[in-house]
Amino acid sequence: MKIYQVGGAVRDEILNLPVQDRDYVVVGASVEEMLKQGFIPVGNDFPVFLHPTTHEEYALARTERKQGRGYKGFVIHASPEVTLEEDLQRRDLTINAMARDAEGHLIDPYGGLRDCQERVLRHVSDAFIEDPVRILRVARFAARFSHPLGFSVAPETMALMQYMSASGEVDALVAERVWQEIARGLMENTPSELFRVLEQCGALYKIIPQLINVYPSYHELTLPFIDQLAQLNLPLRQRFAGLVLTLFSQTKEANQTIALLCRQLKCPKECSELATLTYQLAHEPLFNKELSAEHALSLIERADAIRRPQRYQEAFELVMLFYKKPLTEIPHHPLWLVHHELIAVKLTDPETLSVPEKIATLKALRLAKLRQYGFN
Repeated sequence: MKIYQVGGAVRDEILNLPVQDRDYVVVGASVEEMLKQGFIPVGNDFPVFLHPTTHEEYALARTERKQGRGYKGFVIHASPEVTLEEDLQRRDLTINAMARDAEGHLIDPYGGLRDCQERVLRHVSDAFIEDPVRILRVARFAARFSHPLGFSVAPETMALMQYMSASGEVDALVAERVWQEIARGLMENTPSELFRVLEQCGALYKIIPQLINVYPSYHELTLPFIDQLAQLNLPLRQRFAGLVLTLFSQTKEANQTIALLCRQLKCPKECSELATLTYQLAHEPLFNKELSAEHALSLIERADAIRRPQRYQEAFELVMLFYKKPLTEIPHHPLWLVHHELIAVKLTDPETLSVPEKIATLKALRLAKLRQYGFN
């Protein structure tokens, strides 16, 4: 039995980046041997174990054989006879196909070190075309490493990705994996690069067909805006909402289109709700100094800002950024200030009032508070 550190940890150490997780490949061992040594089995599709002490992942060396379309159409073979080189060959990119032995020696059969030095994302072998998820992964790594490290996709790898898109292999992608990679890509340093690479290889409009109808705003607004949100280190739900806002900001009545996109991507509820609210808020007269108290209250209530203030604040922040307002102005905006005050508005003696009286009295109190803030 021989154990090798593989994948991202080896790559990130070479690139002088922080190592997040360490994964290991075990060569020359069986499932039974791993269990005898106390390793905990966790893999459903292939033999993966957790170390009994460190809880790091250890996988038996394996090969993959294509049998069917899509990323699930593989037959996995794991046995003591599978070599390290065979295991590394099934990986997507050369920079992810390196290993270190117990003494720290680098094993690099496919030129990963060279490509790290030359800042190239290059496929390991022609088996790359067997898994459409690799298109998404390459785009995600481009979003991570293009800035500031300067990585780019190798021309021959881009050619393979274009072939995969044209051949219909991308159509076999399931929504869960698409969302997983898009979400990860949105959280990278330069998320715009995710979309540029997907567009260049011809996969983008198959994955997100709604982009076909918003092409100008996608290039002019979306790409720089999502990079701005990344620089501000905003959470995923705000980055996704910002993406949706810029895509449909110039489209009236896009609520149904946004809902369809969110269902298609199967994104989390917090992302879809914030995206919808941000789009709606962007089409409100937020900067109208003559806004009436009745309109302001209607806006705040439709945004559910009193009951869910954090979501309202996050949507409001995105809209202000979209309209290129300085972040320092946000805390001074009347609609930002007043919603905090409205949360504190309570009925003094609710038990003596009927339901209609409660509603009317609460509305009157809120309108009075809005007028104190300058709403007519």
